[in-house]
Amino acid sequence: MNPVSALPGGEDAAGSASSVVELLEVLWGGGRDLPAAPLSVSQLRVMYILGHHDGINLRTLTEALDSTPSSASRLCDRLEAVGFLERSPSSASRRELELRLSASGRSFLAELRARRERKLQEVLALMSRSDREALMTGLEAFKAAADGGPAADSADGTRSSSVSRSA
Repeated sequence: MNPVSALPGGEDAAGSASSVVELLEVLWGGGRDLPAAPLSVSQLRVMYILGHHDGINLRTLTEALDSTPSSASRLCDRLEAVGFLERSPSSASRRELELRLSASGRSFLAELRARRERKLQEVLALMSRSDREALMTGLEAFKAAADGGPAADSADGTRSSSVSRSA
């Protein structure tokens, strides 16, 4: 058994994380019960990217999505149709458009994040302080590894390499 992927008690770390993600999806309801147009996972991902990188062009968005230009463009078309995305001429190049969240797109994303945070707070309130602290430590290490940051110590005390990901 790979000591990096196993938790104490023999549970598989990837399987446990997958189960938690599934629980979060159920807990959050995918944002579909908010009083706005329901979004697909891909559309929501575009919203998150634009929320962090306002004013990027389609090529940069395509790279962040690891997608094709036509697929990224269709996602933008749908988000623009529901009023969550705005395209404007680039100040750097006449041949490019800048992609930005509209005011209603920013509002939707803020409401979604606030709703999700409230749901998480309800669950976290049921955990002991030490369990919350352990969860925070683990989540910070997970985020650093997913972001391609510093490698974390593995269960056997050796340094493991991190896995890089695209946006």
